[in-house]
Amino acid sequence: MAQEIDGREITEREIERLAGAAKRGYPVEQLRKRGRRPSGNGPGKVVTVRLDADLRQAVEARAVRDHKNDSEVIRDALRAWV
Repeated sequence: MAQEIDGREITEREIERLAGAAKRGYPVEQLRKRGRRPSGNGPGKVVTVRLDADLRQAVEARAVRDHKNDSEVIRDALRAWV
């Protein structure tokens, strides 16, 4: 059975990379706190968008690189653009 993260199949190499990172440990300041953080100056509204596979993969890769979730990456990009 294939391994998946967020519905995306991952390779053995990626699993080894993630396991190695976990074994080395993470700086406490990079760990996420529980609960939803405010995303602006008030309650947010959910907006649904469709992303093609390439854009979705790019968002996911950026989120991993920046230690953020997909929504944070998308909000950051929108704020920079508008």
